[in-house]
Amino acid sequence: MLLTRHQTSAGPHWARPRWALDGYLLPASFDLSLLMELPNSTIARFLQSIAMGEKVDSPVIAPIEPVQEVWACGVTYLRSRDARKEESSVKDVYQKVYEAERPEIFYKSAGWRVQGHGQPVRIRADSQWNVPEPEMTLVVNSHAEIIGYCVGNDMSSRDIEGENPLYLPQAKVYDGACALGPGITLCDAADLGDLPVRMEIHRAIGEVKGVAAQAAVGKATTSALFSGETSTSQMKRKPAELVAYLYKEMKFPHGAFVLTGTGIVPPNDFTLQHGDVVRITIGQTGAELTLENTVE
Repeated sequence: MLLTRHQTSAGPHWARPRWALDGYLLPASFDLSLLMELPNSTIARFLQSIAMGEKVDSPVIAPIEPVQEVWACGVTYLRSRDARKEESSVKDVYQKVYEAERPEIFYKSAGWRVQGHGQPVRIRADSQWNVPEPEMTLVVNSHAEIIGYCVGNDMSSRDIEGENPLYLPQAKVYDGACALGPGITLCDAADLGDLPVRMEIHRAIGEVKGVAAQAAVGKATTSALFSGETSTSQMKRKPAELVAYLYKEMKFPHGAFVLTGTGIVPPNDFTLQHGDVVRITIGQTGAELTLENTVE
């Protein structure tokens, strides 16, 4: 089951699509916090009991409300560990985190700051090395139960974090640094163990160097500058383990969103530019979700 959030003339409104982004409105009284208070075993039955309204024709926005927080986990894939070691002047820190029992968890964003599908993400003006990080994002209720997932883009300034690991908040937390969407797939945690994750980065043809790009002029306006894929099966830590550590000493009465780390990292000579389009797809064929954002 899928939930999307839309910007309507009456304000933000939730809807229940059928694997599309033009579903039917739920009652105006419905909010995500209400769902987050329910045990996972009762959510499907609760949603099926709600009468749906008219078909929604407004664009989707981030499937999160202002009261929810986004947290993130790092060095959960071997590729991420290697990339962090390559960029850092303190390389052994990331090896220790990868092997440690306790995961790396950090605050990423307030719900009101998150961008949605089709909305812009940003790169910092004081950074020269910026990348998107495609991540399965857990949707977790107030009982520390995983109730579903969405697609996440954890924008990162690699040169700032590489200079000193203590600069991670500045490398990861700023306006336009977090995008979620396009909706929430409600499911059990057991369904998240082997989801394909794919990312493409497109750039305007005029900005791409090389013979191939020149030959493409007149045939397309953008070029696929980078593409990569992995699977959530490559994560060293299980989603439930990450949630357990996050909830160990904190309560989330309205639930939380948890970015689970990335297994796709562009080469070290790549950095995002203004106008690049980042497209991230997660999920099995026929039920995948795609989040697309333009860099500003």
